[in-house]
Amino acid sequence: MTSWQMVRVVAGSFILMSLLLGVPNSPLFVNQWFLAFTAFVGANILQSGLTKWCLMEQILRKFGLRAGE
Repeated sequence: MTSWQMVRVVAGSFILMSLLLGVPNSPLFVNQWFLAFTAFVGANILQSGLTKWCLMEQILRKFGLRAGE
């Protein structure tokens, strides 16, 4: 798996988890502030698309994942 594929998996997982934890009436609701994390992940995806630089990709490369195509 390339680092870009893993970035997408991590981002998607973060978004789904934070929605489950932040949306009232969700079975796993904890606090609405988890929706701020959803916004943070979305902002980072937008920034990555505009600048072609992604912090999560850099972190995953340090863990040994190969660069994305």
